[in-house]
Amino acid sequence: MTVAHVLGFPRIGGQRELKFAVEAFWRGESSEAELAAVGSTLRRRHWDWQKDAGLDFVAVGDFAWYDQMLNTAALLGALPARFGFDARALNLKQYFELARGNAEQPAMEMTKWFDTNYHYIVPELDAATAFEGGVDWLFYDIDEARSQGHKVKPALVGPLTFLYLSKTKTAGFDKLELLKKIIPAYRRILEKLAARGIEWVQIDEPVLALELDTVWQAAFVPAYRELGNAGVKLLLATYFDSVTGHAALINALPVAGVHLDLVRAPAQLDALLPAWPAERILSAGVIDGRNIWAADLTTKLAQLETARAQLGERLWVSASSSLLHSPVDLDSEDRLDGELKSWLAFARQKLDEVAILKRGIDGGRDAVAVELAASDAVARSRATSTRIHNRAVGARLVALVASDAERHSPYAQRAVAQREWLKLPLLPTTTIGSFPQTQDIRSARAAFKRGALAEADYVAAMQAEIRLAVAKQEALGLDVPVHGEAERNDMVEYFGEQLAGFAFTRFGWVQSYGSRCVKPPVIFGDVSRPKPMTVEWSRYAQSLTAKPMKGMLTGPVTILQWSFVRDDQPRRDTALQIALAIRDEVVDLEAAGIKVIQIDEPAFREGLPLKRSDWDAYLEWAGRAFRISASGVVDSTQIHTHMCYSEFNDILPAIAAMDADVITIETSRSDMELLEAFGEFAYPNEIGPGVYDIHSPRVPPVADMLRLIAKALDVVPAERLWINPDCGLKTRGWPETEAALANMLEATIEARKAIAEGRKLAVDAVNAYKVHEHGGSCGCNA
Repeated sequence: MTVAHVLGFPRIGGQRELKFAVEAFWRGESSEAELAAVGSTLRRRHWDWQKDAGLDFVAVGDFAWYDQMLNTAALLGALPARFGFDARALNLKQYFELARGNAEQPAMEMTKWFDTNYHYIVPELDAATAFEGGVDWLFYDIDEARSQGHKVKPALVGPLTFLYLSKTKTAGFDKLELLKKIIPAYRRILEKLAARGIEWVQIDEPVLALELDTVWQAAFVPAYRELGNAGVKLLLATYFDSVTGHAALINALPVAGVHLDLVRAPAQLDALLPAWPAERILSAGVIDGRNIWAADLTTKLAQLETARAQLGERLWVSASSSLLHSPVDLDSEDRLDGELKSWLAFARQKLDEVAILKRGIDGGRDAVAVELAASDAVARSRATSTRIHNRAVGARLVALVASDAERHSPYAQRAVAQREWLKLPLLPTTTIGSFPQTQDIRSARAAFKRGALAEADYVAAMQAEIRLAVAKQEALGLDVPVHGEAERNDMVEYFGEQLAGFAFTRFGWVQSYGSRCVKPPVIFGDVSRPKPMTVEWSRYAQSLTAKPMKGMLTGPVTILQWSFVRDDQPRRDTALQIALAIRDEVVDLEAAGIKVIQIDEPAFREGLPLKRSDWDAYLEWAGRAFRISASGVVDSTQIHTHMCYSEFNDILPAIAAMDADVITIETSRSDMELLEAFGEFAYPNEIGPGVYDIHSPRVPPVADMLRLIAKALDVVPAERLWINPDCGLKTRGWPETEAALANMLEATIEARKAIAEGRKLAVDAVNAYKVHEHGGSCGCNA
């Protein structure tokens, strides 16, 4: 019989139960035991859903209080020594401090998980990292699932992926040297699983979808030779792209099964199947784990039938990747129109799709004739719907010419024009855009959406919040204020709600990082902008200050990446449609007197294909989309962009080619490590490296920020350096926001003073800086 399973299930809960429980624990409103009870309830529910759908295994080990990479570090005992925590006795308070920081230590670094919008905690390793074992949470979860009568398949992040994605700050140390320590640690874990009677263990090695160098490739076979005889069968899980480039390596690995992503890379089935090793299981990931469109089950079954003919019962069926990246349950959506809803499948429905395909493989097409007919009807409905195509949008796309993606003058000329009217001081200060989203703001927005608050009253409430944000910025002394984005629920959802071609769910939440969840829009058709989206809010904000108000927009690539995107046309074409809509908004903002406009592209790096050989095509159309959105303005209008929580070193020429006048980037968690690459590349325009981490409740002292400013001045000329936080401030409270920004302004003033006096703001001098009492305390508002 064919085996049906999934690599993982969303952990947050259909109503975001985990988010609210975790945040209550952070606020001190609930105990660790109460939080643990919520986690147990969610795990048990999700296991029951998998079993009830007809899956043969339930996934265990996919649950995490914050992140699976942090869980793996805690399981291995590989925690940063700077925190001083005992990994074997780690409690949840300490676990969260690793991810969020505390009064003494900044948080561990965080970055994107491959090309997704999920953020993982980056393990910190050095030569002394011992991997001597840590928490037993995985084993508790296994025992819990088995006590419910479930057949369990534990999931682990593989050792090579764990090391590859980790970082070391020890100069000259090769983290691959830790392989000789980490493999025995993994073997001990596998042996403990075997002692519990576990038959199969899923071990995720998504780095095999990358173009690994020969040194990393050579590490796999000896590592898995050691793990392959630990008493359990290993299912090596690959996903997010093809692994055909490593076919010989994968075939040589002593593993009992391999999982392939046949959604992102369907052609690899035909490439790998002829030489598939005898006795090895093939887990075919044919259901899309990262998008929400209902599967064409007839097409998927035909794909599986080819494999079944060769493999027989050695064929397993699954989703392409963990369902972590999908919303939980479509059945909760009671406000989507029937036609659109019929086109969709969330995580719980994907379980059913996997099970249907299992029945179709084992029993033949007659066994699932009803389900196939329903799937065929959905496919015809989407293909023939009149809601999808807009002739005017198509014509505008065809009419694009090269000059539509170019500013009128090069940066050097634009910079002169911008400085003439901006008249900003050296090291100008700004923020990334959002300010705290208080309960009052959320309540007013929710009341307006459900019709309980009149539009005029809602506008008045939001204007009051804008006045508050502007007044606080004026009091702090920020040079380029923002309106604070009180009216925005999310940086993508807000725009999608006002663009044609988008639809929205009520409960389509997915985890972005920690307790942070986003509800991606659904792009189902051609995109256009029926009317201005931000102009009146920005115009009002500008009326409150003589300083240049910065207009805030989300860029076309980020809107694309952070949405569930239609799969019936190239992503490039959808991105260009969005770019034209954003271009219209930029032009209207400029006409309304907003002459500093930020077009955020935090997902630009995220969209990069995993294989370098595929980069050029993506960077061409992604960069073009940004330039189209930004190039309809005059030279004196200053275009900013923002990027965060990604590695940019290897695409700096493409980022420079975007030609934003100012780029702000996240750098504080990496201690300005990222900025060094910008300096080596000689980034030509202005740059604002973040000087403090907004994702941590820690308020860094002035000296910390001065030290980062000093490091930045070693790389970027003062006349091209901006000072700002790492990212938007919507998730923070006002007290910590004001305290952190006050410290940032004090650090900036000290840096300006040093420059004016001709003093080098050296890092060792900064360390001796006497912090004033009003801004020097370091607090944690966890």
